[in-house]
Amino acid sequence: MIRALAFFISLPLLAQPTPDFSALEQSARDELVRLNVPGASIAIVRSGQVIFSKGFGTANLETGEPVRPEMLFRLGSTTKMLTATALAGLSLEGKLDLNAPIGKYLTGLPPKLSQVTANQLLSHTAGIHDEAPMYGSHDDSALGNGIRSWTDDWLFTAPGKIFSYSNPGYWLAGYLVETLSGKPYADAMEDRVFRPCSMTRTTLRPTTAMTWPLAQGHQEAGGKCMVARPAADNAASWPAGSVFSSTGDLARFVMALLNDGQIEGKRTLDPKVFGILSAPHAHYPDSPNSYGYGLDISELRGVHIVEHSGSRMGYGSHIRMAPEQRIGIIVLTNRTGANLPATVEKASELLLPLQPKPAAQSKASLAISAEDLGRHAGVYQNGDQRLEIVVEGSRLLLKRGRATGTPMVKHSEARYAVDGGAAEYVMVARSVGQTEYVHSGSRSFARVSQ
Repeated sequence: MIRALAFFISLPLLAQPTPDFSALEQSARDELVRLNVPGASIAIVRSGQVIFSKGFGTANLETGEPVRPEMLFRLGSTTKMLTATALAGLSLEGKLDLNAPIGKYLTGLPPKLSQVTANQLLSHTAGIHDEAPMYGSHDDSALGNGIRSWTDDWLFTAPGKIFSYSNPGYWLAGYLVETLSGKPYADAMEDRVFRPCSMTRTTLRPTTAMTWPLAQGHQEAGGKCMVARPAADNAASWPAGSVFSSTGDLARFVMALLNDGQIEGKRTLDPKVFGILSAPHAHYPDSPNSYGYGLDISELRGVHIVEHSGSRMGYGSHIRMAPEQRIGIIVLTNRTGANLPATVEKASELLLPLQPKPAAQSKASLAISAEDLGRHAGVYQNGDQRLEIVVEGSRLLLKRGRATGTPMVKHSEARYAVDGGAAEYVMVARSVGQTEYVHSGSRSFARVSQ
């Protein structure tokens, strides 16, 4: 009876007409020009089927070769949901307790880092600072060698205190995958994720990727877009953002996540994996949005969304999923950091029951009080990244790097912006009221001095 009911419920989903994607295609072409992006590949899945797949623009500006859907791109941080899938699978097999100190599984870590949990690594709450070096060793041994050189100074704050996006946290998560699987991270991902999902042309190794059709990465220099040379690679950071894949292969992965681990009726992943990845494990400060494992969680005009974007030298990506509608939108590009946000929104509007866009509202500016001046002024740090809030008369000035101070504008008790800038800075207070962290751009900075 349950199977019959499930089959009956699925029929309307499968019977939905295919939308007219002409507006989506025009959006992609327009956005490539507007953002100076050579090319993109886009795929859309619904109810276990690919309903759109197309390449746009140029795979290599030097040759003029067009993008084809089967071409590989490097993902950037959308890799994180793949690393998280492998680690969640290991936990479901009883090989890992996500809430146990990782020192239970990894030897040689310094004392404080050994107490971090896999849950904290995957949810960006481990207190590990952020960095993303593009170049390094190409050898499998680089991941473990790098982590075994860490000291407790990699922690910019105590684990579990605040959400702060950390690429190195995912390096450590990938090293857990490697250690628990008993083989190099790249091979473990092949065994645990790529092969089960029939992602036949997905790899972490550049020398394998180059044997298949590959969109060349590009970057801007002096307003001109050109092939990125030399191509970036750093095996020590592969688990955070270095998978090579195509929209076709990623469509199969997304279908497995949204369809209880099944593709075309065949079990590929444990059906509990997606529930683990898409559960809210951490919350953004002063925000309704949360983070799962390798997935941002939010409401988009009344629709529940899980998604992640990625940026890697030469490439950009975005994967958006609407679990209730079983819809996935996959966008890959071949220019650093580009992910075609307007085109992702156009696809969402075509396929999802979105509520009307709310009217744009200007943010009111509030007076900065003497109490605000004393509460927020100080130096805050995340690894080598540093910001300083200083008092000048009745104003707060923000200093980042060597830049001179820029006046801050208060929008709420917690939220500030820099005068003339779009970035927001969230002040996270201690119980006694003094600001302990400044959160901006998904990273948190911990107070290091008054």
